[in-house]
Formats: sequence, structure tokens, C-alpha cells
Amino acid sequence: MQLQDILYSQGFGTRRVCAGLIQQGLVQVYQENEPPALVTIAQAAMEFEAENLRFRVRGVDWPYAEKAYILLHKPAATECSQKPSTYPSIYTLLPAPLRQRPQKGAVQGVQAVGRLDQDTTGMLLLTDDGQFIHRMSSPRHHVPKVYEVTVKHSLDERQVSQLLAGVVLDDDPKAVRAAACEAVSSHHLRLTLTEGKYHQVKRMLAAVSNRVEGLHRSQIGGLRLPDDLLPGQWRWLNAADLALVNQTTPR
Repeated sequence: MQLQDILYSQGFGTRRVCAGLIQQGLVQVYQENEPPALVTIAQAAMEFEAENLRFRVRGVDWPYAEKAYILLHKPAATECSQKPSTYPSIYTLLPAPLRQRPQKGAVQGVQAVGRLDQDTTGMLLLTDDGQFIHRMSSPRHHVPKVYEVTVKHSLDERQVSQLLAGVVLDDDPKAVRAAACEAVSSHHLRLTLTEGKYHQVKRMLAAVSNRVEGLHRSQIGGLRLPDDLLPGQWRWLNAADLALVNQTTPR
């Protein structure tokens, strides 16, 4: 695969722009030495094996990824929208290549797998793999998502029992229930859900006469939000991470 095509596929601009980056000496490729050696490439048409290729563009290291899978620690006061109405978009937290990866559809780059409200923090997955988005969003997939909920009123056993047994929301006569529910402290509830209705956590807590004061998603499937990934930071997901995400029971 030509180096200019590799850069294009990874979101570094049009093929002409990518060729220009290479010709200006701004692209280096890691050779498979021990330790790996960085070599500046000047020929845009030079061919490489794309899989497992690592390269550097404008001083920043990048791995080749046929599909991008990203974990973002969503901060508060951000919106999961390409066209936010009030707060900054979460997409502004990502580097340009991730936002520009070419797609067959009109929207380019990685897209959020589901959404978190503007005031909700925590784990957010993004990818340009449409099948992965569809699978993770399907109600049949039953991927557990763990939320750390700060509530206004003190928790009691009755509320926990009700959430586990199921509560009825105002738009659906069918009860929804928590897959797991634990009162960590008097005002901290750990709630696990396997479906994603609109404002579900807030509405479930309202149904048991309480109120959500803070909401943070700490886990998806078997993958926990890393302690060292700060709000606003992101990292690549590897194959082991993706296997954990697809676990139907949390660790």
C-alpha cells in the first residue's frame, strides 16, 4: 500500500495533502529493528505493509488502524454532537486525523457509540466501524454499563430493591430494572443497566422518589475506565480491550 494512501486512510487529508506531507519530510516510518528505527520517507508512492505499521507525522506517533476504536473520558459540560447547541462538542477533544478519517457516508471520522448527556461524565466509545456501532447499540446485545450515581436524598434498602425489581417509566408501561444495584454509601449508588432508554438513570431514580445530582459511567462490558485517563483524555482500544467491552457480564 502506498504511503500516501496509508496516510489518507488514517485521516491526514486528501491524497495530495498526504503526498505533500511526505515530500516535505514530515513523515517518518518505524523500521522493524531492535530498537525500532525512525526513517524519514520522501517518496509518497513508496509501498509498505499497512498492518502493524507505526509512523510519525509532524512529530506525533501514530499506529495504522484499519478501523479506529477509541476510549474517551468524557468531561462535564460537553455534548456528544457534531453540531452542539450549548456546550463544546466532544469531537473537539480528538485530534484532526480521527475526525477526518474517510467514510463512505457524508459524515467523516469516528462517531460516538451512543450518547451521554452534557452533564454526564465517564466512558465513551468512538469508532468508524459501523457494524460495531450497530451491534453495541442493539437492545439484543445486552452490554452492561455501570454508572456511579450521586443522589440528592439518602438511599435505603427499599429504593435498591425497587430498582432491582423494576420500575415503570412515564412513557412505557413495561417495567425496566437494574441488572445490578448497590448502595456504596448513603448518597452513592452503583447502578448497572443493559439497555439505554432516554435519560434512563435519572428517570429510574425519580421513580423511586430520589434525584440524580451527578452521573458518571465507569464501565462498559468488562472494561473499566482507567484511573489514569483524565477527563478530556482519550486512548486507543486494543483487541483485549474490545474483548472486554463485548463481555455480557461486568467484572
